[in-house]
Amino acid sequence: MGVIKTNAGQTKILARLMRAEAEGEGDLGMLMVGNVGVNRVLANCLDFKNIRSIEQMVYQRPGGFEATIKGYFYQGARDREIRLAERVINGERQHPASNALWFFRPAGGCPGTWWDQQNSGRFKAHCFFIPKQSDCPSVY
Repeated sequence: MGVIKTNAGQTKILARLMRAEAEGEGDLGMLMVGNVGVNRVLANCLDFKNIRSIEQMVYQRPGGFEATIKGYFYQGARDREIRLAERVINGERQHPASNALWFFRPAGGCPGTWWDQQNSGRFKAHCFFIPKQSDCPSVY
């Protein structure tokens, strides 16, 4: 059983998001993007109150993912990305995205904080940011 409720269609949406946001960063990078997505569904805090499904999380406005406004996101999910999405839905976590709710790709180094959220680390081009445990205990 997964850490969040989902169905095959929502798993494919997450798989498409992971590919669109981080395909160039390999399986590990895509897993980290998936961690952020699953964490947003779990969180029910800060910018993610009342986000209870993968679909709500992916298409959230404002605060959703830039990939959803680009054509590449809308290509069908491939088996490889679906398997990766299933792994994060089932609770696999990868540091520095384990507890992260945000990530972005800066032109230079990762800032120590971003919108008052602590940097938890970098993987290739993406910097990941975590809330305080007291603000979002559900992602810890």
